[in-house]
Amino acid sequence: MPLFLLFFAFIIYFWGYKFYSKHLAQKFGLIENNPTPAIEINDGIDYVPTQTPVVFAHHFASIAGTMPIIGPTIALVYGYIPAWLWLVFGAVFLGSVHDFIVLFVSIREKGKSIAQIINNTLGKLGYGLFLGFTLVMLLLVNSLFLNAAAAALTSKTPLAILDLSENQTLLRTVQEKDVVKGVIGGIASTSVIVITLCAPMIGYLLYKRKMHWFYGTLLSLFICIASVVFGFRHPISLKPIYWQIILSVYTLFAAGLAVWLVLQPRDFINVHILYIGILLLGVGTLVSGIFKGLSFNIPALNLSEGTKILGWIWPNLFIVIACGAISGFHCLIASGTTSKQIKTEKAARQIGYGAMILESILGVLVVIAVATSLKDFAYYKQIVHSPGNSNPILAFSLAVGGILNNSLTIPKVYGTIFGIIMVEGFIATTLDTSIRLNRYLFEELWNILFKGNVPFPLNKIVFNSALPVILMFFVAYFNALVALVKIFGTANQLLGSLALIAVSAWLFLKKRPTIYTILPAIFISLTTMASLIYLQFTNFIPKRNYQLAVIDLLLFVLAVGVILITVRFIIGVAKGKISTKTAS
Repeated sequence: MPLFLLFFAFIIYFWGYKFYSKHLAQKFGLIENNPTPAIEINDGIDYVPTQTPVVFAHHFASIAGTMPIIGPTIALVYGYIPAWLWLVFGAVFLGSVHDFIVLFVSIREKGKSIAQIINNTLGKLGYGLFLGFTLVMLLLVNSLFLNAAAAALTSKTPLAILDLSENQTLLRTVQEKDVVKGVIGGIASTSVIVITLCAPMIGYLLYKRKMHWFYGTLLSLFICIASVVFGFRHPISLKPIYWQIILSVYTLFAAGLAVWLVLQPRDFINVHILYIGILLLGVGTLVSGIFKGLSFNIPALNLSEGTKILGWIWPNLFIVIACGAISGFHCLIASGTTSKQIKTEKAARQIGYGAMILESILGVLVVIAVATSLKDFAYYKQIVHSPGNSNPILAFSLAVGGILNNSLTIPKVYGTIFGIIMVEGFIATTLDTSIRLNRYLFEELWNILFKGNVPFPLNKIVFNSALPVILMFFVAYFNALVALVKIFGTANQLLGSLALIAVSAWLFLKKRPTIYTILPAIFISLTTMASLIYLQFTNFIPKRNYQLAVIDLLLFVLAVGVILITVRFIIGVAKGKISTKTAS
């Protein structure tokens, strides 16, 4: 059964990329050799013409984050069939379409952000509402990933689970309630630091010395391996709060540097760990399925118990599994950084549609690994759905260790640590990009409010980088990881639907088909608005979490505003009251 699900998923993915995305490219009017903003503007800071494999690496590492791992792991409580269905069909018909069309439109609009594109189509009010919504959503993204990073870098697990004795010397240990645990997060901590320190060197070689991406790949692989070896010898173990502070300070500085110095090269190095991880999970599933009789330890359907733990399957399943099926955060990456680096329009389909398919493949592999490689369903629930002690990142890492041990006889401890490093690689790269995008949007907001005459200190990069960092730390400090997952997922998916609505308006102005974008937008809008209402009255208000209750209400009001303005705009164009010349 696991192999059947994997095989069938790949057939659908292949059809989607090979045929459906080409059909979309034709309908949208993509011209493969059209000059892009990176070529025309090329300012050496944000607009940088870049080799397609390098841009793909940056884009994929930035969009993937931890949610294609955390989301499916949490949602498996409903059973593996619902999770698999939403991941596969959601990615092909919703998520990949969203990423591709936003990237394409941003390229056609000179690398403008999705908020600026809305300004060109829906006007200042729509632009301001969308900007406000996006800033709130990014605050949730940053806070969630900061907590996820702290959880990954401080993960511990009983030595017995890793097949290690108490007198082993491979891992540093701690004793909790008479159980000796190995500190596996410390190795990932050292690896992250080494990779970050090496990023400027890779950036210099790739962008200043024009090193071919293939040689950059070899050097990056060496750095990845060396960082892990060094991590085993010199693990760094700190409390979660210290990691939150360190990462906050790091992102503060990284957000203001040229993209080629830290952002791009760090993504390029990190993505090789992610590629290797996806490959190993795929090979592990195939070998275990063919030669070891791989089977599921989690029910195919578990709707009754899943509803008790997470709530109704609609809308909650579609919210918890965010990035593996569709993610609004991707529109910020596509239009914020990726569109400023692509050299040809041809790459828009390869990167926009293709990277989302790869992320969904990761989600499916996570479902199979966790559902087959933890010892039983009770153990899964103990790790993932234990009140006040939930750690889906640890569950995934243990599943990686289990499936690699079963298939390739890699010792569980190494596979588990690799799983932690894989997760942390996603988190760190996404935090870098997200804070930078937050900086861009605050700069846009001040320009609107002060009509281009921005006073000190609002006109300073440091201030606009520090503001989202401080807000991120504040929300992360007062809210646990799992408490943020649903509100983040809701805001994230809703942003995706608003982006689809916005590009539908753009396509409408250009007299191109909107059916491919407007139907997904309607489904996701209804799902996410229902989720906001559900969370408000079943979670935030009853538990007196007024911080998240205010954020929930704010998101709802801003989203309704954008939708109403879009409907009014489309009716206006249809009746001839708004000229199509307003499109650039």
